[in-house]
Amino acid sequence: MKFLERRKILKKANFLDLTPVRMLEHEIRDNGNINLLMPRFKNKYWSRMLQPRSKDPFIQIKLDASGSETWLLIDGKSSVLTICRKLKDLVPEKLNPLEETEERVTKFLTFLYHQRYISFREIQ
Repeated sequence: MKFLERRKILKKANFLDLTPVRMLEHEIRDNGNINLLMPRFKNKYWSRMLQPRSKDPFIQIKLDASGSETWLLIDGKSSVLTICRKLKDLVPEKLNPLEETEERVTKFLTFLYHQRYISFREIQ
């Protein structure tokens, strides 16, 4: 789907009703936080030609504790509002009002979407 079509769908939709879907794999670090694994090259030919043998084929993107919690709650079935409520229940001392939680999660998911780390089921 083209950028303008996706943008039109996102402008009309309520962000809290959208369902995020992961586009990248992840691994869990020793401290419980998440590393997102973004491939260095998407094309296998260029990967073989340009990828040094000693380097990792993935770029690791490190998330903090709240980003990791949010990432783990993205399952492709839960809406953004459901994820906000689950986060509020998991970490009540950090995220006091639900409105603040919704705002923070919405900004975080918007960033992940613009970086193409996630997509939304309604757009696919």
